[in-house]
Amino acid sequence: MDLIFSTDDLEPSKRFAAWQGAICDVYVHVDVNAEGRSDYQGFIREAKFGAITMTDVLLSEQRISRRERHIAKLDKDCYYLEFVQQGRINVLQAGQTMRSNAGMSTVFSASEAYDLECIGKVRSLYLEIPRAEFAERFSDGRLPVITAMTTSRGLGRIAAEFCATLAQEGASLDENARTRLGGELMDVLALALDMGDRDEFSEDAAAQQARLRSVKAWIEAHLTDADLSLERIAKSNGVSLRHLHYLFRLTDVSVSEWILDRRLQRCYDVLTRSELRSLSITEVAYQLGFSSSSYFSTVFRKKFGHSPSDLRRR
Repeated sequence: MDLIFSTDDLEPSKRFAAWQGAICDVYVHVDVNAEGRSDYQGFIREAKFGAITMTDVLLSEQRISRRERHIAKLDKDCYYLEFVQQGRINVLQAGQTMRSNAGMSTVFSASEAYDLECIGKVRSLYLEIPRAEFAERFSDGRLPVITAMTTSRGLGRIAAEFCATLAQEGASLDENARTRLGGELMDVLALALDMGDRDEFSEDAAAQQARLRSVKAWIEAHLTDADLSLERIAKSNGVSLRHLHYLFRLTDVSVSEWILDRRLQRCYDVLTRSELRSLSITEVAYQLGFSSSSYFSTVFRKKFGHSPSDLRRR
């Protein structure tokens, strides 16, 4: 993720003022008040996944407020969703108070007045999600101003894990892959919020689909690994090998077939990009997890109807 701001290289006495001036007044348009200004710590890292902007934020204890004068400066209508990894946040909006922590997430409107009470040092992933694109994913086409989502189990946990995977692995993905995964993340989030208390995460079809999306996102982020085995995929995603195969029964292909198809599509995308023509076909194949150039050429021709070199000559 790209570093937007950090207090690390600043003198302690200047950190809070820098945070207030660079971030609160310009970046997010809020007021902030903190007790421990002399030893303030904070950073913001950012990455984009299509329409979603994800930020990894460290905050010292403080109160953040957005009012009408801040809202007037906004040029977009969106929701914020926070996945707290350390500390606690109370979100106050529309007469309600939601408590965010490691097991509970809050979704709230960026274009309505709110207060955030950050208790202790807080580390959190924030998602900025366009209202219109998010709303169309709900069964009734509407979202509440503020709502909560359990992240310790079920679909909420899958959504949180999906988000954490993108934060960790997103830098290695190209723009097309990030855009696609951003859309899938919105789908999983909307499904988790839409189900609400009905989410029991047993063998519910919706939970299986959400878990499958999460596993696919993890695989997508590791397609360049030559040692991407099914055992490693299962272990890294907290499922058994048997359950991994079971999840892919929801599709028309096996796990291995899906991985091969995604690798071939990524190779095709690289080979058609003029700025990457300095890479040889063999280098492209090896970088996307193929260990044999002859095998790569064979399966590439079978899928696309022409060889990699024919594609390059076009």
